[in-house]
Amino acid sequence: MSQPAAAPRPFYEPGQYTPDQSVGYLMRKVLSSILSQADAQLAAHDLTYVQYLPLYKLMRCESNTVASLARDLEIDPGAMTRALDRLEAKGLVRRERSTADRRVVHLVLTDAGREVAAKVPGALAEVLNGHLSDFSHGEWQQLLQFLQRMLANGEALRQSTGKPAG
Repeated sequence: MSQPAAAPRPFYEPGQYTPDQSVGYLMRKVLSSILSQADAQLAAHDLTYVQYLPLYKLMRCESNTVASLARDLEIDPGAMTRALDRLEAKGLVRRERSTADRRVVHLVLTDAGREVAAKVPGALAEVLNGHLSDFSHGEWQQLLQFLQRMLANGEALRQSTGKPAG
């Protein structure tokens, strides 16, 4: 008879856990660095990263209401409304009431909004490339695969516990 497979050894043990070795802590620090650098780059376009996100989604036609943008970007609806107010004041977005359902307000990029949204990916690519500067192409691909696996594992955990995402 074959022996049952041993349970995999956990990566983290409560008595040996330190934040500087935590995947979550390090990912948060990397994200903070990326967002800080992105904000610095986007300042040339008079935008912040939080303001750019809805422009990007609207440019790709993936969302067009405050609620759908907030949900897609996992941002509080109030914060999303404030970001959109700023974008509207800059003339990059306008709100249009739906003709089919007067309760619904659609968000539309203005010509200036489309122009700015098209320029910003270059700034973000520069920031990400800077953070990946000493990675090989293979390491970059492997990092993407690892992060995708972690997301899939997190989704499986949520499915098994019945807890919502985010």
